[in-house]
Amino acid sequence: MTRPSRRAALGLLGAVPLTASEVLAGTGAARTPADLRPGGSFDRYIKDLAEQDKFSGTVLLAHRGRPVLARAYGMADKEKAIPNRIDTIYALASASKPFTGLAVCRLAQQKKIKFYDKIGAYLDGFPKEIAEHVTVHQMLTHTAGMTDPTNSTPTGHIFTSIEERNQDIARRGRAQKLRFTPGTAKEYASMGYELLGELVATVSGQPFHEYVREHVFVPAGMTDSAYYTTPEWLANERIAHPYMWQEDGSRVDGVRNLDKGGGSGVVGSNSARAFIGSGGGNGFSTAPDLVRFALALQRNKLLKQAHTDLYVSPKVSGAPLREGPPDPARGEPFQAYGPIASIYNDRRFIAHGGGIAGGSTNWSIYLDLDWVAVVLCNYDLDIEPIINHERRLITA
Repeated sequence: MTRPSRRAALGLLGAVPLTASEVLAGTGAARTPADLRPGGSFDRYIKDLAEQDKFSGTVLLAHRGRPVLARAYGMADKEKAIPNRIDTIYALASASKPFTGLAVCRLAQQKKIKFYDKIGAYLDGFPKEIAEHVTVHQMLTHTAGMTDPTNSTPTGHIFTSIEERNQDIARRGRAQKLRFTPGTAKEYASMGYELLGELVATVSGQPFHEYVREHVFVPAGMTDSAYYTTPEWLANERIAHPYMWQEDGSRVDGVRNLDKGGGSGVVGSNSARAFIGSGGGNGFSTAPDLVRFALALQRNKLLKQAHTDLYVSPKVSGAPLREGPPDPARGEPFQAYGPIASIYNDRRFIAHGGGIAGGSTNWSIYLDLDWVAVVLCNYDLDIEPIINHERRLITA
């Protein structure tokens, strides 16, 4: 277990601004609620989970760019006895979908993409019902109506190159059919974002992962973030391994055991088999880098103000992916152009989570309160109770 001092946590954040001139504009120094400080109820809650071996990962709460609570528990690599740290790199699963949306928004800002255009205007080979009816906007908001073979593909295949992975996405994408008339309903579909990754590559002339690195990660100062390949995942001791729950109650290292998947009831599959992430997910990042992303976004370093507002604003209402206990403070979730945009206790936030076998992630940017919260875990975990606890305390 690693519990760095505040001084150590500040050092690990590196490029996250720490001087008054760099801090986000606000109405003065706000008192940090005791429940969010080291030793507070949220800290104790995470510590209790870790001591029961129910949580392994990193938690970072930052206010106006300054870390308030930074904790790391468990092991990034049990075989090599490498502990998780504040700056450990994690596979984000679907929590990296907003990078895809931001890439699309940047190309739209440059007038290289129009949100109302049909997908057939940019990509060839789709059936007519999709090419001539599904728009970029609908793919971004999960209202395209396409089937989602991403979640029904046989799980045993192990990819060995970026080219093979991209060809598979293109093939499965063009095998799509419509489940409902585009724009008439909302149904979460990773396949739509995988195809948006192909769209970004086609329009920009750069491989998707290189485009995001150059136009999202670099300008945001996200020096540890990338779309790492499986060999890099195995070789880089900074990257946490996913420990996938098995039917017998054990946990298996997914990177070292590509032949194995998650147990029954586990969200996601062994993502290390995919070789590299895509527009649909599994970019890699650290908790400090995700704070940097939040600051860069809010300071219009990634998009100009008009397109930043467009990116974060609610577009389409839809039922939450997972219903929790009734909570009168929880607002209705909306889909923005990548993030989920919602309200809690009458405060706006954008967020996105992700799940793979052996990994659970979530980041939240509280737009009205200058808070950023990041929870990255390399265990299978129902992360919702942690996030709900966080929301109640931050927006109280």
